[in-house]
Amino acid sequence: VDSAAAYVELMKEVFDFDLLKTLIQREGFKFVYDAMHGVAGPYARAIFTDELGIPESCLFNCTPSEDFGGGHPDPNLTYAHDLVKTCGLTSKGEKISGVENVPDMGAAADGDADRNMILGKQFFVTPSDSVAIIAANAAHCIPFFKNQGGLRAVARSMPTSAAADLVAKKMGTAIFQVPTGWKFFGNLMDSGELGGEELNPLICGEESFGTGSNHIREKDGIWAVLCWMSILAFRNKDRSQSEDLVSIEDIVREHWATYGRNYYSRYDYENVDKEKAMAMMAELTNKIESGLAGTELLPGYTLGECDEFEYHDPVDKSVSSNQGWRFNFTDGSRFVFRLSGTGSVGATIRLYLEKYESEESKLSQLTADALSDLVQIALKFSRIEEYTGRKEPTVIT
Repeated sequence: VDSAAAYVELMKEVFDFDLLKTLIQREGFKFVYDAMHGVAGPYARAIFTDELGIPESCLFNCTPSEDFGGGHPDPNLTYAHDLVKTCGLTSKGEKISGVENVPDMGAAADGDADRNMILGKQFFVTPSDSVAIIAANAAHCIPFFKNQGGLRAVARSMPTSAAADLVAKKMGTAIFQVPTGWKFFGNLMDSGELGGEELNPLICGEESFGTGSNHIREKDGIWAVLCWMSILAFRNKDRSQSEDLVSIEDIVREHWATYGRNYYSRYDYENVDKEKAMAMMAELTNKIESGLAGTELLPGYTLGECDEFEYHDPVDKSVSSNQGWRFNFTDGSRFVFRLSGTGSVGATIRLYLEKYESEESKLSQLTADALSDLVQIALKFSRIEEYTGRKEPTVIT
């Protein structure tokens, strides 16, 4: 069985490849893809080169390797550094001045091809925004959804920003907030077959660069790239060669102007002493139980509801407790802590930060600037430097 050929046929059922070719054939349009020496390589060649006509020279690291070419196959600004630099960005997502011939679109996959990163010309699309923007455009741009009358549901993992919630609310579709773990999305996809509400077609995603739909019961990195290609192709199909391309950055900024912007970042503290990590989380639990609502941590930052996230699955009726410590502010901002890897020698503490802005004058801030107060609040409140002995996280995304 040729799995790449089978996947190509499935993608042809989901997307309009003729429309995609109008984008690829547009004069001056350039796309680059980094498979990071993972299994995405053969699929990328089959779709992007053999089907769509993208030169193979635009596909990087597409020969699978057991050691991933000595790299770390994680599609983010830190580890996909060659692609990020090609797209004119630093590892912090900031523009590099003086670069030329920057691609209009770049994308990357992880080792097993189920996660993705989307880049525009000197522009990084956060995974949370990516899910929301795909959901907002799917019914217009992607036949799989258009032919079924649009979306019935949108779902996100709890740590993922609420950008998708805003889209679902405007469209009048169901929105689900689930624990981290793709099985919870799979349950939602199975709802109709199990005698519950039919929730397909469904789009779902997580802040850790995973995006998918019910075309398969798993996140799908190349599918997400084709979604963005489809949005770009649809937005440019009636534009002449003499007109400027409607870019990925244009599409994202138009989305922010419509829905507002959820500034978002994640701090990972890896290989933390397990006992100290658990002690920190115990302190957070004690603070939640003591009652925090109404506490002002900085001027303009008053805590609202704070809890440990518990999910009641609407399909199999299971209950998942202790899924993260949530600290919500009355202005819609929040920070969240999650702990993983406690069964091994080292643990990983993840801190998620989110601030919502709807004012037009505040939609173009640097993420670090927009979140600076919230970062300081979260670090001080949790005493994470004291518990971990670290002044900086291992990775910021």
